[in-house]
Amino acid sequence: MAARSIAWLSLVSAAGLAAATRYPATGIVLEVDRANRSFVASCAAIPGYMEAMAMPYSVRDSRELADLKPGAYVDFTLVVEKKRSYAEGVSIHQYEASEREPLIARRLRLLQAPRPTVQPGEAVPDFTLTDQAGRPVALAQLAGKVVAVTFIYTSCPLPDYCFRLNNNFGQLNQRFAGRMGRDLVLLSISFDPVHDQPDVLAKYASTWKADPESWHFLTGPLDVVKTVTRQFGMNFWPDDVYITHTLQTLVIDRRGRLASRFEGNQFTARQLGDYVETLMVGK
Repeated sequence: MAARSIAWLSLVSAAGLAAATRYPATGIVLEVDRANRSFVASCAAIPGYMEAMAMPYSVRDSRELADLKPGAYVDFTLVVEKKRSYAEGVSIHQYEASEREPLIARRLRLLQAPRPTVQPGEAVPDFTLTDQAGRPVALAQLAGKVVAVTFIYTSCPLPDYCFRLNNNFGQLNQRFAGRMGRDLVLLSISFDPVHDQPDVLAKYASTWKADPESWHFLTGPLDVVKTVTRQFGMNFWPDDVYITHTLQTLVIDRRGRLASRFEGNQFTARQLGDYVETLMVGK
């Protein structure tokens, strides 16, 4: 009898395992609840299973959450069983540079002295640049607001580089239209200040229907721009025709601290917006 029971339990366990479906998933972490072994993430759509959405995910092993913080971009496997689901194999996504000439980029990095970067949780040093209306804009004057920052140049020809980062901001601008300027300010900083003077930036900003009171396209002396970009680990250099550059999007909290730094262009505008919204809700 005992042997039959063990055999039956083995069959049930095997059936349960067979019923589990596994889906690769990526998302931006919004909250981490270690006490209840769960995290909330804004995830990209999983084809054939669910649309893009922000939702909580439980884990079976609390060690899965050891290194997680809000703002982390993660990969994991969503395991769906008949009566439960959970995340496993949670890991922080390692950004792979998508520069047009990665070998040249690596060589140039070796030739340049390393520079310190502002880390998440640290106060962001003040800086002043000039916006598309020709007005000085200082980071310090935006205290008490969530500030999203990205780095672009207006003549970038590639749709998945500067255009995509600005398109993300364009969607934030629409999603939070009633809170722009009051709770959220967007800064698009040009690293081609020789070309991107205020009149050029104004024309470019009009493409995105950007209100200069809440979405500033910024320029300034090259040495100042370099100081701002390098403190965040963002790098750029001219080549024969274009500007080769890394991709960075920053979110600064209401207290002027760097909340998160998103590298690359693989996250979606919705994920970025979900993360920004959590900061606007928090005081």
